[in-house]
Amino acid sequence: MKILVTGGAGFIGSNFIRYYLKNHPQDTVVNFDKLTYAGHLESLRDVEQNPRYLFIKGDITDPAAVDQAMSTVDIIVHFAAESHVDRSVIDPLVFVKTNVLGTATLLDAALKHQVKRFHHISTDEVYGDLQLNESSFTENSPYQPRTPYSASKAGSDHLVRSFFETYGLPVTITNCANNFGPYHDPEKLIPRFITNLLLGQKVPLMGRGENIREWLYVEDHARAIDLVLQKGKVGETYLINGEEKTNLEVTKKILEILRLNETYIEYVDHRLGHDFRYANDGSKIRKLGWRQKHNFDKWLEKTVQWFKENEWWWGPLRKDRPIVDRVVQKSYI
Repeated sequence: MKILVTGGAGFIGSNFIRYYLKNHPQDTVVNFDKLTYAGHLESLRDVEQNPRYLFIKGDITDPAAVDQAMSTVDIIVHFAAESHVDRSVIDPLVFVKTNVLGTATLLDAALKHQVKRFHHISTDEVYGDLQLNESSFTENSPYQPRTPYSASKAGSDHLVRSFFETYGLPVTITNCANNFGPYHDPEKLIPRFITNLLLGQKVPLMGRGENIREWLYVEDHARAIDLVLQKGKVGETYLINGEEKTNLEVTKKILEILRLNETYIEYVDHRLGHDFRYANDGSKIRKLGWRQKHNFDKWLEKTVQWFKENEWWWGPLRKDRPIVDRVVQKSYI
């Protein structure tokens, strides 16, 4: 079996490739990635010599490149996306091009080459936000995106479903909670805060840290995708949940792990369209047999330790992007 992973040099994509190669020793993985600021081949340095792994540099909005990459594959797992919410506020058209047009280009090629499965990675943000007393999102929740990022992902979800309904393309979709773990780009909350603190800098926390997210260790996400590929019903969507934490709780836990006090917190204004709470009902995917294996507190400690031991990976990213501090320093959810 040959599997094409789009955006495989990104955080979740690279962790998925590593997981898949380990757990499917008979299969081949092709990594198709444009290598934007969020794509790092260094994240896959440990597998780059694996004979079952191939990297192709390419843009998902380029029909010729997509057609060539997809010509011999059986399954597509589509991670590639612009996913940085604050950047979508600054430059929304980039998100529409990549997330909507790019997904349409992939779907068109998948239909042409009659792939056995097109699996689309989406986000809980397409459903809008929740208040404290509201029930978790389900697969039947109405779409209510509130940022250009989540609207572009909602558009891509609808396109995927339309190719199933119109053409019978065998698709599945997963909408996941926030991930954390190794090789997480330092513009996002957990790695941003960890690396700030390792550099002796304060952490910019929006509001009073009251916003709530679910957190899932990235390997649990990879396991969920793998399970849906094996047992998921074509045409269906599956939500993947995590553990609910306020941003303040996450921040305090990181400070505790690093044995620092709360004077390192710098409270800043909320960004535009900052959703209050996301929460997924994962009962549908649990019926397939998925369970979260990695406890938040324990694996956050392991994640902090990974960043402490791997400055070779994140240090250059911080040095190359001083714009983070000036323009999108609050870019983390």
